[in-house]
Amino acid sequence: MQFRNAISAVILFAAMVSSGKAVAQLAVQPIRLHPKNPHYFLFRGKAVALVTSGEHYGAVLNPDFDYRKYLDTLEKDGHNYTRIFGGSYVEVPEKSFGIKRNDLAPAQGRFLAPWVRSSQDGYAGGGNKFDLSRWNLAYFDRLHDFLEEASKHGIVVEISLFSSQYGEEQWKLSPFHPGNNVNQTREIDWKRTHTLDNGNILEWQENYTRKLVAAAAGFDNVIFEIQNEPWSDRPVLAGVQNPYLFPPSRDRFPNAIEIADPDSIAWQKRVAQWISTAEAALPSRHLIAQNICNFGVPVRETIAEASILNFHYAFPGAALWNYGLDKAISYDETGFLGTNDEAYRRQAWNFMLSGGSAFDGLDYSFNVGREDGSDTEPNGPGGGSPALRKQLGTLSAFLQKFPLLEMKPDAEAVKYSGAAFARVLSSGTKSYAVYLDGDADKIVMNLAAGEYSAEWLNVVGGEVASLEKFVHKGGEKTLVVPKYESGIALQLLRK
Repeated sequence: MQFRNAISAVILFAAMVSSGKAVAQLAVQPIRLHPKNPHYFLFRGKAVALVTSGEHYGAVLNPDFDYRKYLDTLEKDGHNYTRIFGGSYVEVPEKSFGIKRNDLAPAQGRFLAPWVRSSQDGYAGGGNKFDLSRWNLAYFDRLHDFLEEASKHGIVVEISLFSSQYGEEQWKLSPFHPGNNVNQTREIDWKRTHTLDNGNILEWQENYTRKLVAAAAGFDNVIFEIQNEPWSDRPVLAGVQNPYLFPPSRDRFPNAIEIADPDSIAWQKRVAQWISTAEAALPSRHLIAQNICNFGVPVRETIAEASILNFHYAFPGAALWNYGLDKAISYDETGFLGTNDEAYRRQAWNFMLSGGSAFDGLDYSFNVGREDGSDTEPNGPGGGSPALRKQLGTLSAFLQKFPLLEMKPDAEAVKYSGAAFARVLSSGTKSYAVYLDGDADKIVMNLAAGEYSAEWLNVVGGEVASLEKFVHKGGEKTLVVPKYESGIALQLLRK
């Protein structure tokens, strides 16, 4: 183990020197859970929540995508987060998940992978096969530049190292598929790709993991996710949304809540160990995220190295049920509810005001040639638009107004909210962040005695709907809610 750690440190150092990074940057503290409140992040000296509506994860591996324009757009819209896939998985143009203009599906012959192309023709996605024993410097130059540009914009990047294959169609494009490389990887059932019983693919997966960890060593704006949606290829039924449906539809997606099986978890633990041992000799390590499930479950056990629990298509309960784990709870992906901005805006406000740490929406308005996010024509199962990004920027700015280190979910502050769901974060008795989802003309709150200022925020337009100051003797207080459509937020502060 000591030998392996020493070798890892040498690799990390060499990677930084070759990329022009100063030796002093080995001591840079990457983004981490805030030691005073692990439900938010400590990034460059500030407590932050992460909010974004980003492209479909192909910004680096798709060389036709202008990521500089993309990152400029995210910063302009008030976002501080994005997610990319590392290159072990790509999708089929115009076919995968019905996405017509898909960043994660490079055009024929255009997939920029971490490995060089060999001299042998025959990659299923066009061009020559890959040589898994040789790294592609063009890919790592692009990855480095992307991380550098994101850093300049103050944007945190989650690098998802692996992804489920979902089916034979995607597996046939994988560089690990025996037909796509010259390294004689073994023919296996694609559902075994992310298990310890995957033929000789495991050694190539380890080399790839360690190489990407080395490439990101000098950056403070990186999080590593072990695997995207591991339950998809190896599901175990953990629950259902609606138990009153009749089988078999009751136990199938989209009603089923599925988690990854034991073979998947064993493999994920191994990947987490590769990341940790690769960084063991460094003074500062990157956060590791574990993707748990769709929708949400109370998590019984987590991978030891994982500090972030990622959920997809999540309900607020995913944050509330797991709040006591003192890890970051992330809404890591949404985007299968059509083109209506309202659905995604409501998801974001409900989740983040239930104690969520991060929100990441799939924004299909970003694609090749429209890296400014201006493509609002229907594009697959989801939406995304300049208007939605502005609205999520409003959410991000709203959260940053509060003393995040003191804020936590509060089920007692709002005693009545009409026909609206009330999501509340509070610092106890001084700061209240309230979001109303539904219809309410008044709310009743339980407040300590004192002087208060109440600012109601239009979550659609971003403007202040009304301001009020009042003195309260303590106990129940009725607040009149301004007229609104599709949600309203309240910042309530006591002097």
